[in-house]
Amino acid sequence: MTPDLFGEAAPPGLHYLPGFALADEAALIAAARAVAEQAPFRVMSTPGGRKMSVAMTNCGAAGWVSDARGYRYAQRDPLTGLPWPAMPPLFLALAQRAAGMAGFGGFVPDACLINRYEPGAKMAPHQDKDEADFTAPIVSVSLGLPAVFLWGGARRADKPAKLPLLSGDVVVWGGETRLHFHGIAPLRPGSHPLLGAARVNLTFRRAFSA
Repeated sequence: MTPDLFGEAAPPGLHYLPGFALADEAALIAAARAVAEQAPFRVMSTPGGRKMSVAMTNCGAAGWVSDARGYRYAQRDPLTGLPWPAMPPLFLALAQRAAGMAGFGGFVPDACLINRYEPGAKMAPHQDKDEADFTAPIVSVSLGLPAVFLWGGARRADKPAKLPLLSGDVVVWGGETRLHFHGIAPLRPGSHPLLGAARVNLTFRRAFSA
């Protein structure tokens, strides 16, 4: 069920699944840590040289990277030269269940971006447009500290709605809203029983063409 948090003018294609991943919270966090043991978290830079405030890693057949060459997906971790760790079966099953609940059956993600936020870290409003397949949805899973999801429109200048997210909440968007701007407000200080002063976000995408 998707609560109507945005009023009657809610844009089509956005689905909020509160607590959808909560039963798997501990297992998801453990799996993310196992991925980070093989492909460590790192702070990437934008093509213009600005350091991001969020540390990240990837798993799956593709991983998102950013450096002076631009934003792109790569099949190998540039730090190790090795393929990204395989996507844990738990990750894939959760992403597919969430996408199905939101009406996107048959979703087969080949990339999972794992972002780690510490207090003060944020994600500026942006579009997910480096993927080859825009027909596939985005599935975003929140773990750890609460965050505020900023949901904008088709233009960067559109004022975003603010959606509080708790650990275990899942957001899915696609269709008409697939390229809408979105971000995360600066993370507030706090402590989570399993992650301490941190938030981890799992974002599932179809990076390459099926």
